[in-house]
Amino acid sequence: MNCLFFFPLILPKGQNINMENSVDVKIETKGERKPIKQNPLSKAGKKVCRAVGYITGDMKEFGAWLKDKPLMIQFIDWVLRGISQVMFVNNPLSGLIVVAGFLVQNPWWTLTGCLGTVVSTLTALILGQDRSAIAAGLYGYNGVLVGLLMAVFSAKGNYHWWLLLPVALMSMTCPVFTSALGSVFCKWDLPVFTLPFNLALTLYLAASGPHNLFFPTTVIQSATATPNITWTNAEMPMLLQSIPVGVGQVYGCDNPWTGGIFLIALFISSPLICLHAAIGSAVGMLAALSLATPFSKIYSGLWGYNSSLSCVAIGGMFYAFTWQTHLLAIACALFSAYLGATVTNMLSVVSSVLAKVFFPPKTDLNILNIWTFSWLVRQNTKTQRTIQPKAEGVWERGHGLPKGLVSVPAETGRFDHHFSSSEPA
Repeated sequence: MNCLFFFPLILPKGQNINMENSVDVKIETKGERKPIKQNPLSKAGKKVCRAVGYITGDMKEFGAWLKDKPLMIQFIDWVLRGISQVMFVNNPLSGLIVVAGFLVQNPWWTLTGCLGTVVSTLTALILGQDRSAIAAGLYGYNGVLVGLLMAVFSAKGNYHWWLLLPVALMSMTCPVFTSALGSVFCKWDLPVFTLPFNLALTLYLAASGPHNLFFPTTVIQSATATPNITWTNAEMPMLLQSIPVGVGQVYGCDNPWTGGIFLIALFISSPLICLHAAIGSAVGMLAALSLATPFSKIYSGLWGYNSSLSCVAIGGMFYAFTWQTHLLAIACALFSAYLGATVTNMLSVVSSVLAKVFFPPKTDLNILNIWTFSWLVRQNTKTQRTIQPKAEGVWERGHGLPKGLVSVPAETGRFDHHFSSSEPA
């Protein structure tokens, strides 16, 4: 006798059988995770950090957003980047803040400087130079220096409107010099820096001079007697004030508020560059005190701008940041200050002898002073880049970063990590 037994099928909760004998299973766990409520302050902090990230560094996101925008809008971005590139900064917001510093210093200088940048960038665009280099402002920073310094050394004062013509003409030569010198220096992987500015302004000063009828330049006389220096007359507030003034003198500005605005512009793009710019200017001031330099020259920031640029180039741009490269940057700033004093004294003696033999009593010495503006920085950086230090850490982390691969100091760490990881153990 066959017995058929039916056993009830006991299903877990949430499981059932339908007409097609298909089983739907829903698994429940005892410890289900509940959504975590985030603190509103934490959300706001993340949004602020994200927004800050968009305006710091080289603002790549902003540049990518501009690619499909009209050329005129892109051109404004290129011009602002060119203005900030004088201090190795590739940031349009920093460039805009630097322009604000120009306005604080002198509106007329602002006009000539911006005109030089626009003409220089536009000339590079017409000549078909590398578009990525133009977009990074590398064809604009020499133009802004030409425009500013031509106004600074003009004996006609402010709002001599005819000066805009030579400003435009000399700014047009900057891309030509940049391209020509770049093809030569690329053999040694060396940057051109502001040497085109030196050449353009030297040609202008040599062609015009202090006795020119239309575009006379100011006369700078070399020291003829030993200055009388009394250390009790030193003013500590003025010495401290010379630090931002030295940073401002990179653009030829002697207003401490303008120098402070420049430091803010640098801090927005890179706090590391801002730090080294201030340290370099301070080192230049201390070097001047060690040589008993007249206090008026120290207060005017004339000992700070070369040291500031040298310190930024070594410690904030071309080397991955380590404590070794930081010390190397300070040493380079000190070397730049002493070398500047040496070259200035040597050229003053040479120019005085030549002036007595070949030139009238009032000889224009602007050319010699302008050549020391960036020639010293270029020579210092070239020396440091070609030394190839063998010390452990400096060689691995502080040297060998190709200049074309980094545009902001934050990228040096990334490339340094890449190069270090690719080296055999």
